[in-house]
Amino acid sequence: MTAHRYTEDHTIPFYEGDVTNRITMAMLINVLMLCSDHQNAALGVAQQSLIDQYGVGWVVTQYAITIKRLPVADDTVKVSTRGTSYNRFFAYREFWIHDEQGNELVKVDSIWVLMDEKARKITEIPESIIKPYRSENVRRVPRLKRPERLDSNAELTTKKYQVRASDIDFNGHVNNAHYLEWMTDVLPLDFLVSHQPEQINIRFENEVKYGNFVSSSVLVESQDNDRIKTIHEIMSNDKLSSSATFIWKKNDVKGNE
Repeated sequence: MTAHRYTEDHTIPFYEGDVTNRITMAMLINVLMLCSDHQNAALGVAQQSLIDQYGVGWVVTQYAITIKRLPVADDTVKVSTRGTSYNRFFAYREFWIHDEQGNELVKVDSIWVLMDEKARKITEIPESIIKPYRSENVRRVPRLKRPERLDSNAELTTKKYQVRASDIDFNGHVNNAHYLEWMTDVLPLDFLVSHQPEQINIRFENEVKYGNFVSSSVLVESQDNDRIKTIHEIMSNDKLSSSATFIWKKNDVKGNE
């Protein structure tokens, strides 16, 4: 049985782009999440209905993002997703972004869990919820590469932020896209203009709530302009909230390929 694949068109508005007109990583995640939400609704298992009927909701724990080219403002792209496989506690979902000529621009692998909304604990995935996706039931879902951890003795760049009301989504916790904003914001603007991510492995550990303070730290491990590695951590209340490893490549300033 082949998993249901859902595809929709999306035109990148100017406000989803940065100073180079490329879509930001936070907005890229939002576009992917919108696509998965639309598939959930089309299959009759919308997120809100899961909360209302079962008291559970899907939460992503990790992304592995591979980028060939970031779409720019006014580009129309095709966004696709499918719930590929699952086991007792974990679900594996894939995403793609293609240009109008069918060229793959972005590929994302992700791991999800069902969270009890009141207890905030992982719960088993019921057959009634996963069945509409026609996902493959496997013993082990694919493992994604874990982000590297920061060396506490390394020379880090750190910024602090307080979680605002606008950072919170419907479940009362920080939207995952904001972690990417905090991570990239620590880097200099001239670097962000002259480079774009080629690979991102990001993992979410502990949720952050409204009013919490977070610190975003980065280590620039390589100075090779053609392939720079940055290692990131988000800490809140002395707990690791998220970690990520980015591989960056040099690009042109205008955002044109």
